[in-house]
Amino acid sequence: MPLLSIWSSNRDAVLKMTIEQVVNNAGDGHLKDGNEASQEFRGYLRVCPSESLFNYARHCLESGFDKSGIVLQDIVNELGRRLNFDVENGLYQGKKTAVGFDGIWRSHTDPDLLIEVKTTDYVTISLDKIALYKERLCADQRIKTNASMLVIVGREDTGALEAQVRGSRYAWDMRLISVERLIKLVQIKEKSDDPATLTQIRQLLQPFEYTKIDRIIDVIFTTAADVEEQIVEQAPAEDSDKGVESYKQEPTDPELLSAKRLEAVEAFARLKGKELMRYSRTLFWSADKSLRVCCAVSKRYEGGSQPGYWYAFHPNWDRFLAEGQDSYFVLSCMDRNEAYAVPYAVVDENKKNLNKTDRGDRSYWHVALTTLEGGSLAINLSRVGVLPGLHSSGVSLRCHRHSSETAQGDLRERLPPP
Repeated sequence: MPLLSIWSSNRDAVLKMTIEQVVNNAGDGHLKDGNEASQEFRGYLRVCPSESLFNYARHCLESGFDKSGIVLQDIVNELGRRLNFDVENGLYQGKKTAVGFDGIWRSHTDPDLLIEVKTTDYVTISLDKIALYKERLCADQRIKTNASMLVIVGREDTGALEAQVRGSRYAWDMRLISVERLIKLVQIKEKSDDPATLTQIRQLLQPFEYTKIDRIIDVIFTTAADVEEQIVEQAPAEDSDKGVESYKQEPTDPELLSAKRLEAVEAFARLKGKELMRYSRTLFWSADKSLRVCCAVSKRYEGGSQPGYWYAFHPNWDRFLAEGQDSYFVLSCMDRNEAYAVPYAVVDENKKNLNKTDRGDRSYWHVALTTLEGGSLAINLSRVGVLPGLHSSGVSLRCHRHSSETAQGDLRERLPPP
């Protein structure tokens, strides 16, 4: 049975496979340029969880099985996609009639990156060969002339290769990074919600002079500020100008929040019949970027005049959802076995009716759920009153961990008739 068919019918079974078994179930099990196995394997990498990608990469480096080098090449290129680069996969084997690069990573804001993947640096790498690839790709207008070269190596001890680059004429055009550190960059990006963090991460992959370390400090500062910003998701900040009350409760364990968020997103993905990948801490999208979800989580707040649930809705979340074709703001409640997916159009239409905190460098709308008689929930529009019950404008989900026994009927869609 083809890999993607197994994935569709029994996701857990595929996730339990070793990377060798995954490859063996892709097409005829032999990865070759342009064949069905290659297309299916790369298609699976596009939708599998990032944690699986990390484990696959480490296994390739630790085990060194047959063809582990080309498998690692595909995994590394997928890590580039998780950093939101537009990635063009290279060839597994060089040809006289084609440029034998491993990958090209493009973005709208930074120079292109020509990727070279090596499992080890024990063998001297031909820097001239990589530079020739760049020259030919520039001549073919497949990359821009200001593109730089990034060598991604399996070993973290790359002293010999670093010395080779420093002593060459490519010292200002080429940089090195280990696979493990590339994994860490993806982890930082997916735990972040600040677009500036992603920008800083991608700039770290570009060549820059290290005497002045401002750029590195910027990454540290931006990431630390983003971690601090996560507190806003858990508790309403007092805003006397808008009449928003402050609820003084202990913050929820971030790991519990994350587990509840993933539970809701997985349930919604099954309802939609699509795979959703993590874009950031709270943002998710399909492989084609058309279906987009922002999932916020709240515990129940008993204090204040209107007990219920409280969420921040940030401008960068708003931009992310606005760029999708089918976007939802999913509101998950820590103590309820339901999450509510509100179409972005409903959110966008009602932003003007929500209180907003605006402190220059930090702003967000306040989204509050209030409990109605009978226990149902409704969005409380601060300026005009209560929006009708969520079932009339969103999707109510029963949140269960997905397993092969989970029936599609466990999820109840509550959308108004057209």
